[in-house]
Amino acid sequence: MKPQPNPRFPIYIPSKGRADVATTPRVLDHMGTPYRIVVEPDEEAAYRHYFGDRVIVLDMDYKRDYDLFWEFPEGSSTGSGPARNFIWDHSIAEGHTHHWIMDDNIRVFARRTQNSRKPVGDGAIFWAMEDFHLRYENLAMSGPNYWVFAVSRTPLPVFYLNTRIYSCNLIRNDVPFRWRGRYNEDTDLSLRMLKAGWCTVLHNSMLADKMETQVMGGGNTDAFYAAEGTVPKSQMLVDQHPDVAKLSWRFGRWHHHVNYKVFDHGLIKRSDWTPPAENPYKFKREESRWKQGWQKQYR
Repeated sequence: MKPQPNPRFPIYIPSKGRADVATTPRVLDHMGTPYRIVVEPDEEAAYRHYFGDRVIVLDMDYKRDYDLFWEFPEGSSTGSGPARNFIWDHSIAEGHTHHWIMDDNIRVFARRTQNSRKPVGDGAIFWAMEDFHLRYENLAMSGPNYWVFAVSRTPLPVFYLNTRIYSCNLIRNDVPFRWRGRYNEDTDLSLRMLKAGWCTVLHNSMLADKMETQVMGGGNTDAFYAAEGTVPKSQMLVDQHPDVAKLSWRFGRWHHHVNYKVFDHGLIKRSDWTPPAENPYKFKREESRWKQGWQKQYR
């Protein structure tokens, strides 16, 4: 199939309390990339003001039935997990084999090529990652690395195999998992996939620049991070995966540390896949905003 400037699988963005500031949908709008944004019923009007018919309203039964992993007082925030499970089922109902789910605070998508990070101007970056994903029988989840972790002029492999995928996830719909927990849902999902023998791939050649946790208001920042700090989210992951996760003190606060080295199983290429004769991809550069200050902002 000829590469396209947009993804073949649907993009969903769960969002809460950020109708006027969510960056991911606005970046995708600028790139001309289609998406849907999933919100709770009481915020439908606010989001439709900005995003119109791209808004999907969450079925609140997903919040009622969600596995928080720990016991929390009645009425506590569930985080974005219920919306993520709703999205998974919604994509299946539409007949898709995979779906994208993205945090709502991504500021730029980029390629890392010729030892330099270059923002992109259309959705070909997603098509390329989908092509890679579809080569393999046992690849459950993949996505781009963070911009901050793929510094220019630093040697890196093209991708990391069998690690956590976060903030921008391409997920195979038929794997037997769903999101759970109030914190670090992406790491927990990655680990459950890896423990079941599936693979994950984190691309270093494709990047997403996301705002740091607790910088943008709304979402989990208002729901619980501001009040609770980050210790509970690390402890929950340790409780979920005590065989590979532990608490560690780093950078002046508590973090979780996960040993991914135990997951040494490899990718299995599909027998019917054949490589193209030449590089089929053409990526549009994002020149305008890059020259208008983004280079300084993200250097």
